[in-house]
Amino acid sequence: MSVAAASALASSFTLFANVATAQTDTRPGPSAPAGGEQAQPAQPEQPAQPAQPAEPAQPAQPAPAVEADAGAAEAKPPKEPGTAAAAGAGYDNRDVPVTTGPNGEVVAPAPPGGESPKRAVPDYDGRGDEPTTAGDVALWIPRVILSPLYFVSEYVIRRPLGWLLTTAEQKQWPAAIVNFFTFGPDKTAGVFPTFFLDLGFRPSVGIYAYWNDLLGKGNHLRMHFSTFGADWLQGSVADKIPIGKDSFFDLRFEGTHRPDFLFYGLGPRSLNDNRSRFGVDRLQVKPVFETMWWRGSRVTIEGGVRYVDFRDDSCCEDPSLQTQLNRGVFAAPPPGYVDGYTAAFSRGEFTVDTREAQPASQTGVRVEVEIEQGSNVRRSTDNWVKYGGSIGGFVDIHDNRTVSLSLTTLFVDPLSANATIPFTEQVVLGGSGPMRGFLYGRLIDRSAAVATLKYRWPIWVFLDGTIQGAIGNVFGPQLEGFDPKLFRVTANLGVETIGTADNTFEILVGMGTETIDHGLQVNSFRFLFGTNRGF
Repeated sequence: MSVAAASALASSFTLFANVATAQTDTRPGPSAPAGGEQAQPAQPEQPAQPAQPAEPAQPAQPAPAVEADAGAAEAKPPKEPGTAAAAGAGYDNRDVPVTTGPNGEVVAPAPPGGESPKRAVPDYDGRGDEPTTAGDVALWIPRVILSPLYFVSEYVIRRPLGWLLTTAEQKQWPAAIVNFFTFGPDKTAGVFPTFFLDLGFRPSVGIYAYWNDLLGKGNHLRMHFSTFGADWLQGSVADKIPIGKDSFFDLRFEGTHRPDFLFYGLGPRSLNDNRSRFGVDRLQVKPVFETMWWRGSRVTIEGGVRYVDFRDDSCCEDPSLQTQLNRGVFAAPPPGYVDGYTAAFSRGEFTVDTREAQPASQTGVRVEVEIEQGSNVRRSTDNWVKYGGSIGGFVDIHDNRTVSLSLTTLFVDPLSANATIPFTEQVVLGGSGPMRGFLYGRLIDRSAAVATLKYRWPIWVFLDGTIQGAIGNVFGPQLEGFDPKLFRVTANLGVETIGTADNTFEILVGMGTETIDHGLQVNSFRFLFGTNRGF
């Protein structure tokens, strides 16, 4: 309690004590003089008079029946009507209510006939209102064009998901989940359940496990296994060893046994009605070296062996690829389908990205170049090279709300005469690559050209929303047969986690069309929900 407050409190007690004493002394006592004259109470010390206080609104007057009451009334200092002090002094404040603020402070009453005018917000820094910038105006372009997709993303995905995350945070579900699925005093190990649904393929359930600092500081183990029955098995193991601050060495093992891969044919005019299935048995081992050398720029070098065998298999009420071949839907089997292949490969990827990590501004440029050489060890004449790149510009309109435009070209060429390039080693659009509105395997050929417009914005601390449209297609060798009339269009929207890529969560809704010369009819739909493996 401050000194001023203590003094005020003491003065209030003294005042009330004087009033009480004056009222008590009005009763005749035994020591009254014989003449019946009443004893006068001692007058209290008069406080300093305030400068001309306003007259109270018809205050209640003390009864003048006895002289002592008048003396007590004279002892009271005048108070400001409509204040707490006036109320304590005995004024009638029924006509002038006392208003207090949120901290108990007295607020001046509103003037008669209306509310007090609101005080203008002070311009503390003297800079005035922020002017409208070109970025503010440009922000409305993607808002108007993509408003239908944004509506779905905002009210069908983001808000329900935001409510779920808020509820989870309030109920402390994340902490409970982490404590349940992780082990060790520093949570260096853990096992989490996973689920993945990409409509058009079989769903899967599995586990993701990690163990940090295994057998040594910085040695991180990652494992992911998923299944949907004995004929659907997939797994991967990665042992990551850091080298310095921004580099690491990674040894990876991967295996796949699935019956539900898709094939529609080769070339830009492949038909949705020719959809067929085939089974794959695949094993791969590869060491990977990666280093971050400037901002978002990196260099990745990897090499290894990939064993692939194809099976006559089907699922999901679609005919098998072999059945379609028997029916004459396809003139010949796709390259490599009959015998499979074992590829020894080496790959390099060089990326220049001028952007820093979020929450820094995401305005910048990204250039990516990749090259991979492969050889089929079962046939020495089958050698090929895959190469391509992309260039993209990014504009951070406001607080990591980013609009980007990128151009991508991809190629696969033989390195020896009469070489066979397996169809699964050629350019494949859809899935997690360019033109995400298509399922993986929808478009396959020897080259591709794609333009992608994308809008990305933050939803939560670890969650971003995306709206993306792309136009392009696959073509023959070296873009042979390139024609804008053969372009297809895809669009998709969704949300995805940011941060570590080891095990990400994503929701995506997308669609794809026929070629322009077929009227851009929408004939492909995609819905994805679940966790992706990023190693």
